Amino acid sequence: MSSDAPVPVPRTAVPLGIADPVEQARAELKAALAAIEEKANVPKRLGIAVDDGVTKARAFRRRNPVAASVAVVVGAVAIGAAVWGVVRLYTR
Repeated sequence: MSSDAPVPVPRTAVPLGIADPVEQARAELKAALAAIEEKANVPKRLGIAVDDGVTKARAFRRRNPVAASVAVVVGAVAIGAAVWGVVRLYTR
């Protein structure tokens, strides 16, 4: 069973079957620029990483609410201790 539907090509890939060298060069340049944009767009990559982390944290909270609560308390204590230590070092 075959399908005549076109296969979607990612932005950073060059489609196959381009016979014209000028069109091939344009497609390669477009793919290269898209790849550079994907790699260099740090705010977008950071946003995606934060969204993934939030999704994982919510899933962890649903699976194990007690451990999630303990993790939040331990994190808050660690941040408080770090701030206290920095202030103490600064005021000496």
